[in-house]
Amino acid sequence: MKFMTRTQKSILAFLSILVCSLGGLAIWLWQGQWQQPLGPALQIPTATPFEMPATWTPDPNATPTPPATSTVVPVSQASPLPTITANAGLCGAPPVMNILTIGTDARGDNYAYGLADVIRLVRVDFVNPKVTVLEMPRDLWVEIPDVADNLNGQDHEKLNQAYLYGNRGFGYTADPAQGPGLLARTLALNFGTQIDHYAAVNMRTFEKIVNAVDGIDVTLPETVDGRTATDTNKRLLFLAGTHHLDGTQALTLARIRIEGVFARAENQNRVLCALRDKFTSPAVIKKIPELIQSFQGAIQTDLSPQQLGQLACIGTQIQSGNIVFATFPSEYFKQTRQYDPVFKKNVFIWDVDFQVLRDYINQFNSGTWPTQPAALPTSSEKEAAICP
Repeated sequence: MKFMTRTQKSILAFLSILVCSLGGLAIWLWQGQWQQPLGPALQIPTATPFEMPATWTPDPNATPTPPATSTVVPVSQASPLPTITANAGLCGAPPVMNILTIGTDARGDNYAYGLADVIRLVRVDFVNPKVTVLEMPRDLWVEIPDVADNLNGQDHEKLNQAYLYGNRGFGYTADPAQGPGLLARTLALNFGTQIDHYAAVNMRTFEKIVNAVDGIDVTLPETVDGRTATDTNKRLLFLAGTHHLDGTQALTLARIRIEGVFARAENQNRVLCALRDKFTSPAVIKKIPELIQSFQGAIQTDLSPQQLGQLACIGTQIQSGNIVFATFPSEYFKQTRQYDPVFKKNVFIWDVDFQVLRDYINQFNSGTWPTQPAALPTSSEKEAAICP
């Protein structure tokens, strides 16, 4: 491993986070359960018609009429995907693996409660080795399956609450995959996402991961100041420059959103890039077996040991710049408020045309967006970024 170049390992950190977090790998291998998933598999309907008009606000009396210029095709009308064999991609993997990754705001050791604080769609290309990571804004007002009977007929809530309602603390779904399963189905219903697997990590586990590798080094081009009138603690201030962060500090930086959710997404991506650097360092690579066992049972996932091995394998074959973090262009989003009958108050949401998001996600699914940052129009130059 020490002879691999930096560019060949440019995505190994993100994949290694999954490998090292999904505990019990060594035990499963020893028991011969190589292909058995580490958790319940997703149960997403193959046909997911879009029943909402192309705006964020639902109108049960409206007839869906997408713009004539849209290239989005509803999943229910799309041509069937071609049949693929298990060895069609490198590392014995399928051509593409789509993973829903979730960072929850729960601080406990279990996953009974907690909102989806960070939602990312990860597309791993095993034919032309590349990883693209798309941020899904958590404050989208969406239709959530299964919850209406428990919410007095209310079937719309913020996207991040789908995860909360699905886990066993609320138990508003019979989906075996619980919170990740309900969130995955919600994304498919509203946006036509393609999701094969999931991995969810709570805040305590995230802190432990960073501490287990003795912290990370993050370079900030500008000062990030998360202090408020009610909390002026210096722990929320990160000056421009390079910082060595422990688990608590890395989590704090990743959660600051005083300058907006898009700025927060950029900081979260910097943290992921820093983890990439740490996981590909010779000192940490030697500790991976120990890390695997230390995080046994600390994550929700349906990935199997075999699939984890495929993810680690592809990380050694990546070329320079082929890990890309993407966000939707911010100009499509406007802040507004929506009355929430559950909380009996107006809550913050994003006013955005869902058809626009579906169009981007359709391109994300096919691997045609995002492109490399240098190829993007000036107005969208922050849509994507790559680890240095």
